Amino acid sequence: MNPELDLTLERIIRAPRAVVWSAWTDPSRLEKWWVPAPTVCRVDRLDVRPGGGFVTRLSDDGVKFVPHINASFLVVDELERIVFTNAIDSTWRPTNPAPVPMTAEITLTDHLDGTDYRVLVRHGDPTARARHEELGFLEGWGSVTKQLAAAAESQAAR
Repeated sequence: MNPELDLTLERIIRAPRAVVWSAWTDPSRLEKWWVPAPTVCRVDRLDVRPGGGFVTRLSDDGVKFVPHINASFLVVDELERIVFTNAIDSTWRPTNPAPVPMTAEITLTDHLDGTDYRVLVRHGDPTARARHEELGFLEGWGSVTKQLAAAAESQAAR
C-alpha cells in the first residue's frame, strides 16, 4: 500500500467468506449492493475470471440506465481475492475512464466474526488518487460496502 497513490477501506462482515464471495460473483446479488441506494444497478456482464469482463449500468429512476463501469478482471483467487481495473475495458481495450483510472483489489479473509473485507484501490499518480478521494471514495465505497455487508449478513442469517 502506497499512501500517496492508494485508497483503502476495511470492514468486518458478519457472514462467511463464501457468502461474501457469492455477493461479488453472482450478478443478481451484485445488483443489490454495487451502487449506493437508492440508485439501481444492472449487471450487463460479470465474467469473474482473469481476463473476464465487468460491466454495469446505473439508474436513478429504474427505467433509464447509463454506463457505470466497464472493466476487466485481472486476478481471481476463489474465495480470497478479486482484482479488476477500469483502465482496460471488458474487451481488453485501453481506456481513459471517468472519473479516474484505477485498479481495485478486494480481499476476503476469515475473521472470528465472519469475513475481514478489504478494499485497496490503486491509482497511477497522486493527482488521480486525490481526485478519487475528493469525489467521495470513502463515502461511495463505504456506502456500497455497508450495503454488501447488509446483504451478506441477511443471507447468512437465513
